[in-house]
Amino acid sequence: MTALRQSAMRELEKLPEDKISFVLQIMQGVNGLYNDNQSEKKRAFERLEQLCRKGTVIDYDAELAEYREEKYGK
Repeated sequence: MTALRQSAMRELEKLPEDKISFVLQIMQGVNGLYNDNQSEKKRAFERLEQLCRKGTVIDYDAELAEYREEKYGK
């Protein structure tokens, strides 16, 4: 256990029993925010990879015309 964790444990041991629930809620909230942020980043990256087209475009005018046809049907 790191010195920081040991210090946190000592502080928790000093708290009255009725205050521990507040600290526990804060700890769960902080942990939830961290995990949500990481999973959100992972989902965003996966979505970005799905949107990414593979290959290279050689004829940009043809690519634009194809996109317009696909989007607007013109």
